[in-house]
Amino acid sequence: MKITAIHSASVPIASGMRNAYIDFSKMTASVVAVVTDARRNGKRIVGYGFNSNGRYAQCGLLAERFIPRVMSADPRSLLNEDGTNLDPHRIWSCMMANEKPGGHGERSVAVGVVDMAVWDAVAKIEGKPLYRLLAGRYNGGAVDDRVFVYAAGGYYYPGKDVGLLQDEMRRYLDMGYTVVKMKIGGESLAADLRRIEAVIQVVGDGSRVAVDANGRFDLKTAIEYAEAIRRYGLFWYEEAGDPLDFALQAKLAAHYDGAMATGENLFSMQDARNLIRYGGMRPDRDWLQFDCALSYGLVEYLRTLAMIEESGWSSRRCIPHGGHQMSLNIAAGLGLGGNESYPDVFQPFGGFADTTPVENGYVHMPDAPGVGFEAKANLYKVMKAIAI
Repeated sequence: MKITAIHSASVPIASGMRNAYIDFSKMTASVVAVVTDARRNGKRIVGYGFNSNGRYAQCGLLAERFIPRVMSADPRSLLNEDGTNLDPHRIWSCMMANEKPGGHGERSVAVGVVDMAVWDAVAKIEGKPLYRLLAGRYNGGAVDDRVFVYAAGGYYYPGKDVGLLQDEMRRYLDMGYTVVKMKIGGESLAADLRRIEAVIQVVGDGSRVAVDANGRFDLKTAIEYAEAIRRYGLFWYEEAGDPLDFALQAKLAAHYDGAMATGENLFSMQDARNLIRYGGMRPDRDWLQFDCALSYGLVEYLRTLAMIEESGWSSRRCIPHGGHQMSLNIAAGLGLGGNESYPDVFQPFGGFADTTPVENGYVHMPDAPGVGFEAKANLYKVMKAIAI
């Protein structure tokens, strides 16, 4: 068994929306296909992967470093002990050969894309959904048959007033979501408070609304928002300041006793550990949002989960960023607290399988092999096109 080819492409996910920090008018994502010579039901097995929104396509890094390293390696060195399947950990080590520690940024995204595709292929070769493979290998076989999901949206658009924001949130409730997330920090505090109150009016209670500043605030502004929104009893207050400003996060905790969330822009176990050590995050109420697709993939995410548990945290406090099927499988197979969802934006990557409806804030896991990309028709069409 061997990998016969790895293909990659840049796919546009451009949109007129913006958060407090960036607009998405030129946003792209990388898509990767890992082609193997293994077959099931007469068809070759191909693993697919892509990177989460918010980080651009990684064409150069994939083409110049990470794909060539895998393709030039002895194929036997990339297999498990008995040679019956690919070994994601060995492939990960191959990709990271001759890479210095530190500098966790864009290269972590490139590695994460290939890693996702490898895990997809591994589970397909075994003929299992990825979440069941993960549960069997790392979680004593325990599977969450349903996973909590929340609807992420509430972006700023040109001409999008409070009424349109409310209409968006009503759509999410109609789809079966019980918790919604919206952006803050892109307008004045007063305007954002009006937006928050308008959304609460739709969903019925502040505990069903999360807000996300996308790292926009300095400490003074973060505290001003904290003091203003405290009365709403929100689901969480997300990424108030720069993701690497652990002192800001720690100081903010003294001014906000509600739940906070952060971590989507920390791209290694080491950065995640620094958040736990120095960020003032509280394991009884706060949420960790590390996204495997942006942070060197599932191989590294397993190290991160081991670290947080050794630090006194439960994996149930993890709700990954990204809104994709890979994290959904991880949540179900490794016992996380839930998963983000993008029902309206970042298509065709946002959302889950076409046959996976949201029911009272939860999705039931499908029985599709691998990550399950083939069960999401619009996404699979994009992926299949690059597997020449």
